[in-house]
Amino acid sequence: MSRKIKVLQLQNRYNVNASDLAEQVIQGLPAERFEVTTAFLRGRPGPGEPESRAARSIYFGFSQSDLKGLRLRALWRLYRLWREQRYDVVIAHRFKPMNMLMLLNRCLRIPACIGVQHGIGDFDRAYRRWEARRLLTANWRIVGVSRAVRDYLVGCGAGFDAGNTVQINNAIDIDRAERLQHPREQARSLLGLAREPFIFGAIGRLVPVKGHIHLIEAFAQVQSVYPQAQLAIIGEGRMRAELEAAIARFGLGGKVQLLGAREDALQYVRAFDAFVMPSLSEGLPLALLEGMSGHLPVIGSDIPSLRPILEDCGGRIFPVGDVATLAKQLGAVLNLDAEQRRAEGERAYSYLRGAHAIEDFRLQYLQLIEQSLAAERAAL
Repeated sequence: MSRKIKVLQLQNRYNVNASDLAEQVIQGLPAERFEVTTAFLRGRPGPGEPESRAARSIYFGFSQSDLKGLRLRALWRLYRLWREQRYDVVIAHRFKPMNMLMLLNRCLRIPACIGVQHGIGDFDRAYRRWEARRLLTANWRIVGVSRAVRDYLVGCGAGFDAGNTVQINNAIDIDRAERLQHPREQARSLLGLAREPFIFGAIGRLVPVKGHIHLIEAFAQVQSVYPQAQLAIIGEGRMRAELEAAIARFGLGGKVQLLGAREDALQYVRAFDAFVMPSLSEGLPLALLEGMSGHLPVIGSDIPSLRPILEDCGGRIFPVGDVATLAKQLGAVLNLDAEQRRAEGERAYSYLRGAHAIEDFRLQYLQLIEQSLAAERAAL
């Protein structure tokens, strides 16, 4: 029996949960053929927190200073790990792990290398583009997690092109999401929301980049015309006090609910009548996909990672930070009758099934790994 294909998946920080897409990559690799090691440069699970489904997990425990400048200690540890294990495939998520493995690959000659880029902007610096062009070799394949990210990579001047760069869309386990989701009335009861009113919903940390202040300002304009509407935001963060002050300033007490952090927030999605994502910047718009899984109309800002999804799913778009246009989009949804809202939600759900299903995501990574190894063998 031939030996298993050895895969190293390298991430910047510990993050293991049900929606973690690195874990979904592992799930798509048959255990009888692949032996996967997951390594985290920083962090480790605390008591009761989950570990990776990989056969082996490594927590390097590097400090921030270890990962700045020349990073010699971190590079040496990675070098020794590969020399000990002789991985056939490395998958590096985000810029720093990918850059470190590009440096090491010049001397290690790893058979197949895959770099996964989750956002836009990592190669805006001229030095990073120059370095990537020098380090990029034929055994690298680069993944953009959306059409917008792939287009950015191909056009940024770092050496990525249609031959070495592919698009594998972010995805969610839609069946799992729907199994978790409570029916509308139950979800509202669990969140302490009223049964009757129309509720716009958002999920995301209460931090400036999520744009919740703009959503509250837009909702204030809508609520004066549609007093039956409410807004609920699931998430916690440092902007809570500022958002609470805005709610008081606009006289929205009892109309806007800051619900705090909730484990597996997607289970409450059906409490909402429409889903809003007003982000100023976003790499992985998984919350938007979770909103679609609830068969809801979706509204989002026109940032590069959201616009293509909203265009393709029939969602509603507003210029990022544009409160007046966001208010118009909220009002337009409120003006729909129940059947029109249902049809809009079904269009979004149908798109989600066709473009962001986790089964397709797993298969595409499996195929990319197999194709990369085949190309390497052919080149020998």
